[in-house]
Parts: sequence; structure tokens; C-alpha cells
Amino acid sequence: MKRKITEAAVLEQTCLAQGIYSMWLRAEEIASEAGPGQFISMYCREGSRLLPRPISLCETDRKQGRIRVVYRVAGKGTKEFSEKKAGDTIRILGPLGNGFPLKEKKALLVGGGIGIPPMLQLAKELPGEKQMVMGYRNEELFLKSDLERLGPVYVSTDDGSAGTKGTVLDAIRENRLEAEVLYACGPLPMLRGLKAYAAETGMEAWISLEERMACGIGACLACVCKSTEVDDHSRVRNKRVCKEGPVFLAEEVDLS
Repeated sequence: MKRKITEAAVLEQTCLAQGIYSMWLRAEEIASEAGPGQFISMYCREGSRLLPRPISLCETDRKQGRIRVVYRVAGKGTKEFSEKKAGDTIRILGPLGNGFPLKEKKALLVGGGIGIPPMLQLAKELPGEKQMVMGYRNEELFLKSDLERLGPVYVSTDDGSAGTKGTVLDAIRENRLEAEVLYACGPLPMLRGLKAYAAETGMEAWISLEERMACGIGACLACVCKSTEVDDHSRVRNKRVCKEGPVFLAEEVDLS
């Protein structure tokens, strides 16, 4: 389906932690179509910032035609978004990319930093038993209470201020968590470790990559990642994160 840029009304916005914001938008078509793990492109009003910002979908409310994004202020574009109030509008394009497949298996959901938000909608839609491990910098555990309504949540923090001190892998091992399928989103070092862990333990693993994107629709090849097979579009060992991803079967991508 051809996507078009639409004006979405801001319904509410709150600050969840230092530099982390939650925004609900009115977007009926996107809410009706989007799956967990997909994203939207959000456009700035400032003319000097031409490229959109890709933001993962945190929640979709199909009944009320709303979507939720939770994002970190990382530059001038996201700073502009953080200043939006209820009644303002933002130009958006979506839903984009391929999301997580919903497996009827015992699942382990792992999020790190700003890779945590897409885990919320995934947890809502997965049909089977699930456990969740979320990695934070410190005790500002944004979205933890939302996730706890959907299943047990284990936490790791870089500074040891909450949960396991260390990485999400440390928390998985400390709590002896087991599953048949792993879903993960977060920084590359985390995904690299989880891919290896899944291979060691025989878990099926689906990972969502975070890459800088430009067009968001697979035309510009700015967000390619290394793949283990030849891509049909580029004819080389690349995959477009915005088009074939951002979610991949871990075995399909080379994270080295």
C-alpha cells in the first residue's frame, strides 16, 4: 500500500524520564494497520531539517484511532517534537517497515534504552506466556509499570541503582530465564550479545535494528545493514533496515 504524509493531532505529551517523552497522536489509519515493531517517520516544521525522524511505535489503540510514541531527545528535531502540546499537529508517515511475528511460544522480550518502547505493544499482542527484561541507564525505569501489567519484568541498570547491575544478559542469567523465542530491540552491542546467546541456547531470535534512516521507504539505501544472503533489491549482501526490517530473524543479519 502506498503511504502518504498526513497531519496527526497531538492528543497529549508527558515527560517520562530525563530526555524521554511519551506522545499520543490521533492517526486512525496507522492505528488500524500497524503491528508491533513497525515505526513512523515524523517530520519537523523547521525547513532546515528536511529528513524525517524514524520513531518506533510504542502502542496502538485501534478502537480510538490513536498511536503512542516514546522517544529520546537526541537533537534539534526531537527537541522540536518534545515542545508539542495537545492540539498541535505533526506530519507523519506510516506505518513503515516490518514488525515482529507473533509466535505462540514461550517468549522472552528484551529491550534496551530507547529499544524498550516497541516491547510494550508486542507484549500486548503476543498470545502466549512471556517474560520481559529491560535494560536502563539508571533508576529512571520508564514504561516498567506499563509492562508489568502484561507479565513479569526483570530489570538491569548500568549503575546498579535498580535490578541487576550490568547488562540485560546479566539479568537473564541471574534470573535463569528460559524461552523458546527471543524478541529484542536496542543498541547493537546488546543485540550482538543476544544473538550469540540465542544461538548457544537454541532459541529462535527476532531482533529490531536501530539505524539512521533517510527516506524510510527503502529507496535511498542509507540504512543498509550486512546480511548473510544476497538482497534482491541491491544484489549485494545488504538489507534495508527501513524496508526489509527493522525486525529480522537474527540469522539473516551479520552484526559483526
